[in-house]
Amino acid sequence: MLPAVNAQASVTFNETTAYPPYAAARERVAARDWGGARQVVDGLPPAGRTYALRFAGELDGCEDFLREVVDRDPADSAAAAALAYRLIDIGWEIRTGHRAEHVSSKQFASFREWLCRAEAVLIDAVARSPRDPALWTARLMTARGLELGLAEVRRRYDKVAALDPHHLPAQWQLLQSLCPKWSGSWELLHPFAREAMLAAPPGSVQGSLVAEAHIEHWFDLPQGSDTAYLNSPAVRQELREAAERSVLHPDFGRVHGWVVAVSAFAFVFSLTGDRRHAARLFTLLGDFAAEHPWHYLPGDPAEHFERHRRRMLGGGAQ
Repeated sequence: MLPAVNAQASVTFNETTAYPPYAAARERVAARDWGGARQVVDGLPPAGRTYALRFAGELDGCEDFLREVVDRDPADSAAAAALAYRLIDIGWEIRTGHRAEHVSSKQFASFREWLCRAEAVLIDAVARSPRDPALWTARLMTARGLELGLAEVRRRYDKVAALDPHHLPAQWQLLQSLCPKWSGSWELLHPFAREAMLAAPPGSVQGSLVAEAHIEHWFDLPQGSDTAYLNSPAVRQELREAAERSVLHPDFGRVHGWVVAVSAFAFVFSLTGDRRHAARLFTLLGDFAAEHPWHYLPGDPAEHFERHRRRMLGGGAQ
């Protein structure tokens, strides 16, 4: 039986609390202890390793230290991946997450410059370590930001899939590239998400890709038609089937990516008023929470999470 959840408790978005190795890797980088960081990440499964390097690379100001590590040992693909993620993050911080029409030409130029720096690091790294999924996952991000086209994105994704067929970090990056806002289409996005879910064993986190695809579709629609989209019988059925195959399946475990996966389903079921499913997912989350996708709602993501959790766990008819 799942533990009771305090629906009134305030929430803090900190994914490292659910994945202690991520915090440990970041702490080692902050202490300029790359050997210690490698001890942490080298013991993780492929997806966990990619996520840990991604989190380590989010540390402000770590780029000079990571560059020193790569310069000392160009064959260290983990250091190269962490450095690339850091350079990518700097670029995205400059660009911001706004739509292209709201980003200045100066921001775009600086954004591209940082992504080109990351791409240069990655080109050298994959030449030395072509079988590192973390490097190819980072190259999916640079391909999207540099607008290299879906054919190149697919080529890079195929490299990851050949190494780790269910590499969630790479699948999530491809999902973003398949969105219309990045020159993809809904006709490409939704089949990919469903195929990735069905290819993975029942109880895997890949079912969340179906939820993520519908969230992206909902977010792209004008206000009014967005809720109607999520409430359409076909979409509701797809979401429930995906949840039952993944986050609500008896074999679902707390593997890397589980918090965001559960949060995605809690989000869509809350928006559609599906209290039965949403309550199970908020209960499953317990004290953990992810900012995504709650930041897609206007205002404070934490307030949205807390309000929806109170409403879904508050009882009453659906």
